[in-house]
Amino acid sequence: MAAVTHKRPAPMGDCCPAVSGKTKRARYDHDLGSIYNYKNLETLGEGTYGTVVKAQDERTGETVAVKWIRPDDEGVTDLGAVFREAACLEACRGDPSIVQMKEVAADEVTGHVFIVTEFVGPSLARHLPHRFSGAETRAIMRQLLRGAETLHGAGMIHRDIKPDNVLVGPGGALKICDLGMAARTRPAGGEPYPEETVAALWYRAPELMRGSRSRRTYGTAVDMWALGCVMIELLIGEPLFKDAETEDDVLHRARDLQYQMESMTDLASDSEFLPELSKAGREVLQGLLSLVPEKRLTAADALSHRWFEEEDAPLSPVLRSQKDQRGFITFL
Repeated sequence: MAAVTHKRPAPMGDCCPAVSGKTKRARYDHDLGSIYNYKNLETLGEGTYGTVVKAQDERTGETVAVKWIRPDDEGVTDLGAVFREAACLEACRGDPSIVQMKEVAADEVTGHVFIVTEFVGPSLARHLPHRFSGAETRAIMRQLLRGAETLHGAGMIHRDIKPDNVLVGPGGALKICDLGMAARTRPAGGEPYPEETVAALWYRAPELMRGSRSRRTYGTAVDMWALGCVMIELLIGEPLFKDAETEDDVLHRARDLQYQMESMTDLASDSEFLPELSKAGREVLQGLLSLVPEKRLTAADALSHRWFEEEDAPLSPVLRSQKDQRGFITFL
């Protein structure tokens, strides 16, 4: 990557307003690109932790997405977190179901750091609420599970899978994005993760709540729970735990759901519970939403299930439409 040598005001200035005078000239141990190579086109999403903009690489004319990581109150950027996310993206290079990183860029004058990725399109959340058929849902889940399989195979946990963090590209290609909460998997009984809370509440696995909070030890099964929540949301047109305000609310509804799934004596019957889903599809859903993480399907196990031997439906026109390119990432 090119060294950061430019001194003129960065074209990305609208993305990252100047911080306090406490910001120090940054010294980097990594080879970074220059943010001056990119022209800000429009803001796609912003929040507590940063901003994502649509930009143009002035060297090639390519449209990209640039994620600015907001410095803390002292004007210091957490470079460890930036390069951890970049390393996770690098480990997934080449996977069509995960957003692809171009480079890490910086402004050496202000100390701002940016992750530059391919520009994909709006988030899956922007296409909801919409009810997808069982065959359409299978086509979507096939892509998401492949992305999760790559992540987990590289020894990582995403820890924040939700429709906001799935991008929909031209033709309906889906890509998992925003690996800002991703972490390396840790061995059972090893050092716990430092974060007290991860994952959005409606997609937070049971082991991340109440029972395991004190130990903060968990595995890739937390992503599989989140994918189960996404799967059922595609089918019913709204979040499974919509309006839940506390972890107790989620746990109570999750137990009710498990009882409902386990009490069905004949999954092949015309059940009122997700009637558009085949017996095999309900088996996958039940496997993803098991309250016991050890019994939860892995991404590889799910993809090898006979449900994925059935024929996918063509991707819905709802997903193929790219009229609104906003909504790249929401920072919650």
